[in-house]
Amino acid sequence: MQMQILGDRACGLAVPRPLLLAQSRSISNSHVRSGVPVVEHEYDAVVVGAGGAGLRAALGLTEKGLKTACVTKLFPTRSHTVAAQGGINAALSNVDQDHWRYHMYDTVKGSDWLGDQDAIHYMCREAGPTVIELEHYGVPFSRTSEGKIFQRPFGGQTLNYGKGGLANRCCYCADRTGHAILHSLYGQALKRNCTFMTEYYTLDLLMDGGECCGVMCYNIEDGKLHQLSARTVILATGGAGRCWAASTAAHSCTGDGGGMVLRAGLPLEDMEFCQFHPTGLYPSGCLVTEGARGEGGFLVNSLGEKFMSRYAPVRKDLAPRDLVSRAIETEIRQGRGCGPKKDYVELHMQHLPRSLIEQRLPGILETVHVFTGIDASRQPIPVLPTMHYSMGGIPTSWEAKVRRGRLDAGFVPGLLAAGEAACVSVHGANRLGANSLLDIIVFGRAAAATAIAETARRAIKGVPRAATEKAVQAFETTRKSNGGIPVAKLRQKMQLVMQQSAGVYRNAKSLEEGYSKMAELCSLFSKISVSDKSLIWNSDLIEAFELRNMLGISLATLHAALHRTESRGSHAREDYPNRDDENWLKHSLTWVNPTNTKFEAHTDYLPVCMKTLDAKEAPPVTLDVRRY
Repeated sequence: MQMQILGDRACGLAVPRPLLLAQSRSISNSHVRSGVPVVEHEYDAVVVGAGGAGLRAALGLTEKGLKTACVTKLFPTRSHTVAAQGGINAALSNVDQDHWRYHMYDTVKGSDWLGDQDAIHYMCREAGPTVIELEHYGVPFSRTSEGKIFQRPFGGQTLNYGKGGLANRCCYCADRTGHAILHSLYGQALKRNCTFMTEYYTLDLLMDGGECCGVMCYNIEDGKLHQLSARTVILATGGAGRCWAASTAAHSCTGDGGGMVLRAGLPLEDMEFCQFHPTGLYPSGCLVTEGARGEGGFLVNSLGEKFMSRYAPVRKDLAPRDLVSRAIETEIRQGRGCGPKKDYVELHMQHLPRSLIEQRLPGILETVHVFTGIDASRQPIPVLPTMHYSMGGIPTSWEAKVRRGRLDAGFVPGLLAAGEAACVSVHGANRLGANSLLDIIVFGRAAAATAIAETARRAIKGVPRAATEKAVQAFETTRKSNGGIPVAKLRQKMQLVMQQSAGVYRNAKSLEEGYSKMAELCSLFSKISVSDKSLIWNSDLIEAFELRNMLGISLATLHAALHRTESRGSHAREDYPNRDDENWLKHSLTWVNPTNTKFEAHTDYLPVCMKTLDAKEAPPVTLDVRRY
């Protein structure tokens, strides 16, 4: 492979990477539209995002010889998958006598029966082969004394359909599992000569009569626009955690794929379901993995009580995350929080041998010490629930095909999605810990398989000139904005509204106020000011595009949450405290449309799939009360 050394400005190191496409011979044309240079390319497939889902999709495509570009606004190993700590679930039975059907049952129950059982069936059945494949790709999993992949318990994972004890199902690489997976996949993709367009920001989907025919990208390094035509576009852009003021997500988690889909006139699914991780480090919000409790850590209030027995008498600290987060929030609200302000609880690990913590949770020791000065092997860790994961996203089937809307509307030709950007929906109303890394790898691979199958049936369509001009005009309008409102100020207001209105607990008053305020903030985007008008390395401009995406996603989230008048999984309504299967066993689909005077959202619904792919292989999990 032809290589060159380019400076990675984020870390100040010289790192090898493939020649950027703008320097390769695959350029078909370069000309100027609206005064902005636009470079055109053609590919069999374009993958947007280079986290776990994007890299697994790109790897699968290049393995089969498809001409593939992986477009990423970050250097691939800086994608947020690198921050995933705890592990990846698979019923390997290396510690317990486990089975993937037990895993499937736990995932359906964890989703509060809002997960689609065909997709859950597929994911849990494929979990074992997926982890073994990762091992063959070079992921250095922690080992048992026999040399097998080590597994530890995680929240909501049980044996024998919930009748047994906790399942040791989570495969891990100490507490740096995402880091290990991401680096291994990137190495495998380089080995197969995948073309990486690194530090290119994807602006918009290019649509032609309801079909996706490519994407428009901005090269951050030289300021040129790149139009990529493709048979298939796969969106793997990650979550939108930075819509909230306090989040475990990186600052790059701005929901770019969801924003593009909304602007293309397509809906997002189940956006009201936002997971708050129970153990965000106080006050920074940095993640403290669930693996800390899987290894024997426990939560304590100001009275020294192990309070989880009040909320989950059987599973206690290893109950699902939505339940644990509500328990912590309740303890704090009732005056049993810790510290001078009584606004957090404590995670105790100091009873565990330091050698065990150093071996299995070395990153947590380091993170806690850096951000709080605490030695976690000797002192309790201050924690509180922090925005962590979006169960909702771009509506897809288990084959990664993107839905237009309701079932009878069909799918969008040429467009697939995978990872946290997508809503398959395997997580439903609440994701179980260690199912996210599994999700991104299983459905990243599924997206590649679907794209490969459709390659022979779908020609590369030329991008309509109107679509190109629209994308270029939107780019220029934002770049030349002189409205007077700084991007950072508008973003801060958005994050504050989300923090106050879409937290662990919600009610009609907070959601109505939040939705009204967010619609106003969306309208104010046209009045932002981008102080840097240049084209090269313009971080102010990138932040403006990211804000555009987050505003749409925030409005969709608040609208869907306001209209779901029940409590289910992570969506906890104080004014509707009970689950309502008769009226609300359905997915939400939310569109965001700008009108002449303001932004508005509207919501429709999609039935939950209660059938598996094969009832003989895996009978459906019947609706039941969710207890732990």
